[in-house]
Amino acid sequence: MIRPAVVAIGRAWFGLTAAVVALGMVVQMVVTAGATGGRFDTAPARIANLLVFFTILSNLLLGVTTLLLAIAPGRSSTVFRVLRLDAVLGITVTGIVYHLVLAPLSDLTGVAWFADQLLHTAAPLLGVLGWLLFGPRGLVGRAVAAWSVLFPVLWLGFTLARGAVIGWYPYSFVDVTDLGYARVALNGVVVAVLFLVLAVGALAVDRLLLRRTTPADPAVGPTGSGAD
Repeated sequence: MIRPAVVAIGRAWFGLTAAVVALGMVVQMVVTAGATGGRFDTAPARIANLLVFFTILSNLLLGVTTLLLAIAPGRSSTVFRVLRLDAVLGITVTGIVYHLVLAPLSDLTGVAWFADQLLHTAAPLLGVLGWLLFGPRGLVGRAVAAWSVLFPVLWLGFTLARGAVIGWYPYSFVDVTDLGYARVALNGVVVAVLFLVLAVGALAVDRLLLRRTTPADPAVGPTGSGAD
C-alpha cells in the first residue's frame, strides 16, 4: 500500500527545492544585471554570460526536474531519468567545488551573498538530500549513467565555441586564450571522467537504497528497477 504521507512530504520537498532555485536565480540575475564595469556593459550581455556557468545550468536542471517531480512524482521516461541524474550530479559538483575551492575566496556581501548561498549551499543540500530521501528510486541504470556524461561534454563544447566568438570563458580551466586547446581538452576529459565516476557511484547508491525499499514504498520509481 502506498503511503500518501511519504508522497506528500516528497512532493513538498521537491517543490521547496524548485522554489529555492527559482529565488536564487531571480536574485542572481538582478544582481548580475545591475553590475557595472567590465567588458560586457549591458544587462543582456551579462545575463547571457551568467547562463553559461556550470553552476547556473546545474541549478536550472535541478529546479526544472524537482518542479516536475513535485507536480507528478511518477515520471520515469529515459529523458527524464538522464536529466534527473544530471541535475543531482551537477549540483553535487557545484556544492563540493564551491565549498572546497571558491568559498574561502569569496567576499560577497548583501543580496549578492544571499543569492550565492542559495545557489551554492541551499540548492545542493536540498537537491542531494531530496534524491537520497525521496529518489525516485530505480531511475538510474547503466545506460542512464552513460548518457549523463553528455551534459558536461555539451556544456564544454558550447562554452568553447561561444568563447571563440566573444573571447570570454566562464572559468579559467576552459580559457583557451591562456591554456590552449590541448590543455583545455585534457581538462574536459577530466571533467567527463569525474562525471562518469559520480554517475557510477549514484547507480550503486540507488541500487543499494532500492534494495532497502519495499516495492510499495512511494519513493520507488514506477518500474521499481534501475535496469535499462
